[in-house]
Amino acid sequence: MAVVERMLELAKVKPGETVFDLGSGDGRVLIAAVNKFQAKGMGVELSQRLVKLSEDNIQKEGLEGKIQVIHGNMLEVDISKADVVTMYLVRDANDMLRPKLERSLKPGARVVSHDFEVRGWKPAYVDRAAGGGKGRPHAIYVYEMPQQSK
Repeated sequence: MAVVERMLELAKVKPGETVFDLGSGDGRVLIAAVNKFQAKGMGVELSQRLVKLSEDNIQKEGLEGKIQVIHGNMLEVDISKADVVTMYLVRDANDMLRPKLERSLKPGARVVSHDFEVRGWKPAYVDRAAGGGKGRPHAIYVYEMPQQSK
């Protein structure tokens, strides 16, 4: 959870912004974004089992209506409303997502990747966060979508 919170802090999530978590797993990033940063949460998860787990965790937190988890392929979901995109995916998945992120995200949107960089992008910031109890350091890459030239 310490890494999750650090990712959201580094993304400078503001109240009311929309955070998309690609490969949202059990929903922990979305729950933290809503609880600690008053953001809106959107998750995309391929595993129906993890979607169900997310929904259960969201319900336990009383956050129904503030977080939506889509059961689907992150390459096919509309992410254009994202202010922040978080992901914990391997480099090859980041490579596949890169064109979609470049096409879909608005200028100023932030992309935060846990442990794996987005090849070909220059991070605005790289943080080394301590591993929560496991001791393994975690890299957090923060990218900002460029302003479009006129």
